[in-house]
Amino acid sequence: MNDMYYNKYAKAIADALSQTVITDATGKEFSHDDGLAKWCDITNESNETGRMIYFIGNGASATMASHMALDFTKNGGFKSLAFNDSAYLTAIGNDLSYENVFSFPLEKFGKAGDLLIAISSSGNSPNILNGISSGQELKMKVVTLSGMNPDNQSRQKGDLNVYVPAKTYGIVECTHQVLLHCWLDCLMNLKEWE
Repeated sequence: MNDMYYNKYAKAIADALSQTVITDATGKEFSHDDGLAKWCDITNESNETGRMIYFIGNGASATMASHMALDFTKNGGFKSLAFNDSAYLTAIGNDLSYENVFSFPLEKFGKAGDLLIAISSSGNSPNILNGISSGQELKMKVVTLSGMNPDNQSRQKGDLNVYVPAKTYGIVECTHQVLLHCWLDCLMNLKEWE
């Protein structure tokens, strides 16, 4: 076992959070607080018009999608949903293609003004990219969370793009989860420090 592994891991997560880059569709970069404020503004605009928040992701990102859809509905009072039902995933994956497991239900349920949160550590998952494209075609607002390669495809596609410059899945996924909770806690005005 490496010496000081825990401390180095904790520092890697802290570094990933402090080095996270938030940009808009034009590539304009925001400070962390300004980016979070913009993310909250987009969310409140959707909520005020009765729109939905949809979360999509694969693997660990799928569990985050489900977790945050639940927290947004139960704790935040937002209408939200993740497309992680096993029957949906397996039927669409089998009958259409796995690349359409998110785009197909978005095309059936999504409406202009809804908010799509696309979570992908690599930023290059074909089903996530197809989901983003469907969201854009429907005139939904899109927020992407990605990591790894700075040139990943998701990072260029959202109205707001949250990029974690880390090279391992564990650090990217942990950082995404912290950022998602930060976003909801900010919307709910929850403050650990008070």
